[in-house]
Amino acid sequence: MATSEALRYTRIHLAHGSGELPAVGFGTLIPDRLATKQATKAALEVGFRHLDCAERYRNEEAVGDAIQEAFEAGTLQREELFVTTKLWNTNHRPERVKAAYDASRQRLRVDYIDCYIIHTPFAFKPGDEPDPRDEQGRVIYDSGVTLLETWRALERLVDEGHCRSIGLSDITLEKLREIVSAARIKPAVVQVESHPYLPEWDLLEFCRKHGIVLQAFAAVGHALEPKIIDDPVITAIAQRVHKTPAQVVLAWAVQRGTAFLTTSTKPQRIQENFEISALPEDAMREIRDRITTSARFNAVVKTGVPGFIPRAPVN
Repeated sequence: MATSEALRYTRIHLAHGSGELPAVGFGTLIPDRLATKQATKAALEVGFRHLDCAERYRNEEAVGDAIQEAFEAGTLQREELFVTTKLWNTNHRPERVKAAYDASRQRLRVDYIDCYIIHTPFAFKPGDEPDPRDEQGRVIYDSGVTLLETWRALERLVDEGHCRSIGLSDITLEKLREIVSAARIKPAVVQVESHPYLPEWDLLEFCRKHGIVLQAFAAVGHALEPKIIDDPVITAIAQRVHKTPAQVVLAWAVQRGTAFLTTSTKPQRIQENFEISALPEDAMREIRDRITTSARFNAVVKTGVPGFIPRAPVN
């Protein structure tokens, strides 16, 4: 019989790619590069085997340094590690995709990417400025490319053996339906904000039907109000099962069949977020049936502008 601690080692088979996705993932959206490297090293040391990165985070080199140090120390093998990174909005034109992929892979210092994800469905004006704005401060979108055209370019990366799977992020169910219906290679992973205040049950059901892994970011609410970890249903369960509220929320995510991402720079918190254990079924039912608060913490699905990445100051 598997122990309840086995939950933290859950791996999910990718129906539309090769390999298995560790359900417990570490997100690397950390502004400071030194802090990024230290946090990534701590995450690998406690047992995280999935690192979620992005071109837009501007710290892939720091993640790559932490990975290489673990390889050189002999504490980690490449085949044990699942690396995700993302194509930014300014590189949606098909002719820009391969160069963006190669640049990320080289910064991360790996031979291949396990899953390459379109960061948002919104194309921005192509170029080196990650947040192109007009004189009124409005985002400059790129009407010269469709999401499907960008997706076709990612399919070619898989065809050519560059990455093992591809996916989408910050996408609505409506837009996901469009891609799934037209895709030659279906998304292996869909990464969206999801937590007990935004469970995305309809999206999860669609993903299950089509063999897509739903991966939750902001899985404990990104410390924003209303705080999920202060919810009375969650805190009561935490007290009952002798776990922290965050551990309860993260265990709920894996037990309902999703993967999750969590981020911290504090070693103790990183360890806590990894050391989840299975919840009893009555706790799972309570979270589904008794929590009525509804909240979305990131409006990126409406604009393509990530709410958790600070904009550079205007000169």
